[in-house]
Amino acid sequence: MSAALIDIADLSIGFTTRAGALAPVLRHIDLTVRSGETIGIVGESGSGKSTLALAAMGYLKPGLNMLGGTVRFAGQDMFAPGAIVPRIRGGRLALIPQNAGQALTPSMRIGAQIAEALRLHTSLPTAVHDARVIDLLARVRLAAPSELVARYPHELSGGQQQRVAIAMALAGEPEALLLDEPTTGLDVTTQAHVLELLRDLAADTGMAMVYVSHDLGAIARVCASIAVMYAGEIVAEGTARQVLRTPAHPYASGLIAAIPVLRAPRLPRPLEGRPPAPGAAGPGCAFAPRCALAEAACRTSPIGLVPAPGGGHVRCRRAEEAIHLPLRNEGPLRTPHDDNAATSLLRLDDITVRYARPSLWQQITGQHPSAPPVVDGIALDLRPGETIGLVGESGSGKSTILKTIAGLIAPLRGTTSLTGTTLAPRVAQRPVGALRSVQLIFQNPDESLNPRQTIATILAQPLSLYFGLTGAALQARAGELLAQVRLGPHYLERLPSQLSGGEKQRVAIARAFAADPDIVLCDEVTSALDVSVQAAVLALLDALRRARGTACLFVSHDLGVVRALADRVVVLYQGRICETGPAETVYTTPLHPYTEALLGAVLEPDPDYTPRLLAADVIEQGPPARGCPFQNRCHRRLGPECHTVTPPTQDLGDGHLVRCHIPFTRLTETAL
Repeated sequence: MSAALIDIADLSIGFTTRAGALAPVLRHIDLTVRSGETIGIVGESGSGKSTLALAAMGYLKPGLNMLGGTVRFAGQDMFAPGAIVPRIRGGRLALIPQNAGQALTPSMRIGAQIAEALRLHTSLPTAVHDARVIDLLARVRLAAPSELVARYPHELSGGQQQRVAIAMALAGEPEALLLDEPTTGLDVTTQAHVLELLRDLAADTGMAMVYVSHDLGAIARVCASIAVMYAGEIVAEGTARQVLRTPAHPYASGLIAAIPVLRAPRLPRPLEGRPPAPGAAGPGCAFAPRCALAEAACRTSPIGLVPAPGGGHVRCRRAEEAIHLPLRNEGPLRTPHDDNAATSLLRLDDITVRYARPSLWQQITGQHPSAPPVVDGIALDLRPGETIGLVGESGSGKSTILKTIAGLIAPLRGTTSLTGTTLAPRVAQRPVGALRSVQLIFQNPDESLNPRQTIATILAQPLSLYFGLTGAALQARAGELLAQVRLGPHYLERLPSQLSGGEKQRVAIARAFAADPDIVLCDEVTSALDVSVQAAVLALLDALRRARGTACLFVSHDLGVVRALADRVVVLYQGRICETGPAETVYTTPLHPYTEALLGAVLEPDPDYTPRLLAADVIEQGPPARGCPFQNRCHRRLGPECHTVTPPTQDLGDGHLVRCHIPFTRLTETAL
């Protein structure tokens, strides 16, 4: 067995509270990673996953301190004083961050950023840097790398930005990669292709990988071993097959059971309770207050990692019983929406959006830019209490449609109506009642939460504006909203920078619910949440729908989440509707080739499951000028009509519509 490349021994990290007490974030962590190994670290937000990954690089967030233990890379103490550690980072040990868009310098071209990594972490002569940059971009399977080097980060899609971040990490020819949620926020097909890329890179180069994620499907696809973290401790570890198929800790079983599945419209069952705050765990098992198997000794006496019945190690006294806990999502079947609702709550009619601005001459002559619109001819009705899922890859127009409804983008043509009244195209022109009725929850909470305001101030704004609450009533209502999204009242005095990514997203959701809206526009609101919190948020959205008829337009790249929540599904590609219909019908009988490809790329928390991917990993910069929007990637493409003629709409009954040249009788044939 090879020597340890990353060796973490008895590591404890924490901070000092205002009262002077020590609050540990990591507690007595032991982790060994050898060359060529791929290890996944999973757990809920706040479990310490990212803190552990950063500690492996010899870095602590401001306010955190080493409380004990050691971190070594290839024998080098990563917290020892001296200049060698900065030379290791980015070279022999590289990090791929969660948000590549924030990690890339917006004012530098892509080629210059990768060349800078070569200059800092390699001894290559400057004369060969340009060729090496193109080679690295080609290595991560980016099309036309010689053109990409001249682009800025904002000119790339999310998947392209993530691949650039991987190319930068590879520039120093690292011996180990630390990946902190590298596919969070990516659509299902892009994620699947990025994961295949990472698998191939690990096999080709022999790099070690430590993959931090709450996505057990992604972990199962990439990692050979898994460590499960809870409240700053490793509570289970073993091979991917041991941890995912015969988990010996109730917490691991609960995480797997909370994953939405494609097979049935079941609301995932969240884990009851919340993880303890740092420093608040009792003397026994930190998971005992949430565990159905807990006994008195679990709450009072600590337990170390012991051999698990199915292999690996576990921190549990009742592991023999835990391996028999159900793993299948057995949450309740979602109550279907009443299809007999008399009126539409929200109606979109021929919504068309173009980002390209007309030139001065075009403005004078009344002409429009020649570029095809990014969203074209969108029409749909949303009824009270109904949830419609909008699915599709990055660039399919999902977020653009939501922002147009919210009044943040004015359409080129088309109208948006609320209860029969046409809404002004711009949010500033809308009355307060319309603003309250339609609430948008953004994908990235960092862009929607004021970093200088406390959570209490952030939640107070809608409560004061729409309901006039003040004083104790306002604070009590803010506490109720946090409790609905599984956050305690102590979060009210925190700033967004003091919250994890998942916690910030929950605050953004609570702020939208504070308005008591009639329609919630959800733009990838669960992409940054772990599966247990995601299950709670889905249950909350469904409860609002049932209790007061709140309708929802739900955008997500997680097709399992959409299956759990949506009554109807609209499949978008390049801003055009490909297929729409009842969720049950679309999921069980996908007819459009693009819908088929999306469902085939969905990952399962099973190390033996292989997604079905399109042969070509193509990135399209915009919709085609004519013909079918999916023409360039379709594996069932017909003749010239696919390139020149807009596909007809085939009505298959019960609201199931497919826009495709392939006749219905042939669409039903299995193709992937």
